[in-house]
Amino acid sequence: MNKHRSDGQQDLSHHLMHPLEDSEAAVERWVFGHRSWLLLFFLVVSLVLGAQALKLRPEASFEKMIPSFHPYIQNFLQHRSDLKGLGNAVRISVEATEGDIFSREFQHTLKAVHEEVFYINGVDRAALTSIWAAAVRWSEVTEEGFAGGPVVPDDYDGSDSSLEQLRANVLKSGQVGTLVANNFRSAIIHVPLYERDPASGQPLDYQRFSEDLERLIRDKYQSDSIRIHITGFAKVVGDLIEGLVEVVFFFAAALVITAIMLYGYCRCTRATFVAIFCSTMAVVWQLGLLRSLGYGLDPYSMLIPFLVFAIGVSHGVQIINAIVQESAGGADKALSARRAFRALYIPGLIALVSDGAGFATLWVIQIAVIQDLAVAASIGVAVIILTNLVLLPVLVSYLGVSPGAITHRKRGELRGKHPVWRAMSRLTGPRLAPLMILLGVVATAGGLYLSQDLRVGDLDPGAPELRPDSRYNQDNAFITTNYATSTDLLVVMVKSEPQQCSSYRVLDAMDQLQWRLVNLDGVQSTRSLADFSKLYMSAMNEGSIKWLALNRNQQLMDAASIKAPTGSYNSSCSLAPLLVFLNDHKAETLTEVVSAVEAFAQENNQQNLQFLLGAGNAGVEAATNIVIEQAQYQMLAWVYGVVSLLVLLTFRSLRTLICIMVPLMLTSVLCQALMSFLGIGIKVATLPVIALGVGIGVDYGIYIYSRLEAYLGSGMPLREAYFSTLKTTGKAVAFTGVTLAVGVGTWFFSSIKFQADMGLLLTFMFLWNMVGALVLLPALARFLIKTEPQPKRVSVPGAVKQHSSIPRSTERLEAVEQV
Repeated sequence: MNKHRSDGQQDLSHHLMHPLEDSEAAVERWVFGHRSWLLLFFLVVSLVLGAQALKLRPEASFEKMIPSFHPYIQNFLQHRSDLKGLGNAVRISVEATEGDIFSREFQHTLKAVHEEVFYINGVDRAALTSIWAAAVRWSEVTEEGFAGGPVVPDDYDGSDSSLEQLRANVLKSGQVGTLVANNFRSAIIHVPLYERDPASGQPLDYQRFSEDLERLIRDKYQSDSIRIHITGFAKVVGDLIEGLVEVVFFFAAALVITAIMLYGYCRCTRATFVAIFCSTMAVVWQLGLLRSLGYGLDPYSMLIPFLVFAIGVSHGVQIINAIVQESAGGADKALSARRAFRALYIPGLIALVSDGAGFATLWVIQIAVIQDLAVAASIGVAVIILTNLVLLPVLVSYLGVSPGAITHRKRGELRGKHPVWRAMSRLTGPRLAPLMILLGVVATAGGLYLSQDLRVGDLDPGAPELRPDSRYNQDNAFITTNYATSTDLLVVMVKSEPQQCSSYRVLDAMDQLQWRLVNLDGVQSTRSLADFSKLYMSAMNEGSIKWLALNRNQQLMDAASIKAPTGSYNSSCSLAPLLVFLNDHKAETLTEVVSAVEAFAQENNQQNLQFLLGAGNAGVEAATNIVIEQAQYQMLAWVYGVVSLLVLLTFRSLRTLICIMVPLMLTSVLCQALMSFLGIGIKVATLPVIALGVGIGVDYGIYIYSRLEAYLGSGMPLREAYFSTLKTTGKAVAFTGVTLAVGVGTWFFSSIKFQADMGLLLTFMFLWNMVGALVLLPALARFLIKTEPQPKRVSVPGAVKQHSSIPRSTERLEAVEQV
């Protein structure tokens, strides 16, 4: 009686602890018992989602690129209507290659460009500025008082006298260095943008806007005597989308390379085609689902489809490898597919669930573009469960593998020496295992030391996403060199009570902050209402330098504010922007300036006077850097925590968890060291790489350990078990790692620098994850995995002879072998 109770308790424990194993037989029978219906289902779904995928278009949004929850961005969005032109804007510089801007021909072109830009969809026309804008004015003090008017006179006719008048007006306008170059050889049109298309109400189409700028401005007006330079977020995104069309080319190249290498590996045209086909279907399903759910592909997630293809190929190789092995053992095509499915159902499912869960952890980074990337990657991994774990073996159960593949496998088994795998199996020995672990410790220490210099944010001027010699970065360098106000603008919002922005107390505090900022190395210049008020006081007193200061007479300060240029304060005089022009937007520059402003705000903020960060492209970049710096460790904790939990639930062993996760952690540390060495900062484009690398790398460890555990369970000693693992799964893992590394290695030749950087980092992680799984995992197993002799299996009467070298328990084989 007690014996029966004990057996019942063991059965109950088995069912509670191993629900996936219990489901193997049922799932396998259902899948292969409904093959024709499943193929019809896959066909219908592929047609529907394929049609949806064709409708998918590249998209980008300024607000998706920024951490909208951050206090800096909240301040900017709250006062956005008072800060027109200080957020998402484009600068168009029209350069005279010969002479200066004070010529009839140049001014005619500048006016034509200004008017052309005015009618481009998405432009905030009320805030458009250039010296041809009526709101841009000059002023001076005469014997009769103040005089002024528009920079371009109403009676301008292009004559020599009107051009001289224009020159004088420009000098009096204070726009030299801002709208007019320091050397008077170019002029800028400042183009603020709406976030949503005023005509359609839809988010602004940056690709179309960038194309309009090229077609209507650069192509139309650039000539031997005129050169056009364009900078701004919209132009960066447009160039990224234009360059990322190359992704299609790189995807095709990776597909061809993978197909060639896969055929060389398995020597079977049918198996190669099925593996590539199923992985491509995973990409089609992913894109179709994204379109159906209302998502698009922005420049930073356009590389995810390739990663989905790579993950699909990784799992497809394992299944093809198992099917060929079963076929070489004498099983027919249907039985081979069923055995392979049964053998890889659990490790494949756990690996893919771990991938998806790891990618989903990117959601903790509250930047919409990264959250969209997390959704795209997780959807892609989810569909691989169907297309590669289910569809692939079902297709092969009909098509089978070629005799050439079976002959190739048998020939390899007959040779039987496998010198490389035999040598690697020694890594589990008492001499090499400690050495490998020691090397892993040294590599970890070295990686941690080198990664100390890893920085958050951009480490190069211009747009680091593009090559240094790209047209955009050359345009940016031109504007930075020739204008006193750079393209990197940080805006401090000085908030006071209504009608108090021109009070002496507020202006004096602004002036003190400006004094601190201009003495920082990264600050080029500053501008605020306080500057104009001082100039006004000097102008009212015959230009005397003694009066170039703020005055405690409030009536004089109020009079000065009335004459201040548009944009110096808002309509209620409760907000005045303080403009800080930076040398660049490198991480160090932003950190130094933001720290100075925060320190000043902490000292001077009161209930009715506050210094708030931060608008401008540099203010947005600073907020993004802060969020990423805080989120990077949180993301790593989540991705490793989730993946570790899934591995622990699967194998029920802390020792197994260590064997699988330690190589992944080493790869992450070395990847950060590589980023530091190459000068690649952690930012929106590169932060997801580490999570993606962990998600893909865990597959290697799960597959290898699952097979190793099976051999150990059959009674093999560790070294022989690992040798057998290397001959089967290890060989497939090595092939997959090298193939995927070669595929993403082609990205290095992309014209988009961030794609080249991602290609380099992913190549490194593919290879090192593979090396860690093949080298460090068995060394750890030497000390952590305890093996015990297993009783010999009792043959089952009436069962078909097992032709596979894959060890499995009698219970798990009965249903398959009796088909």
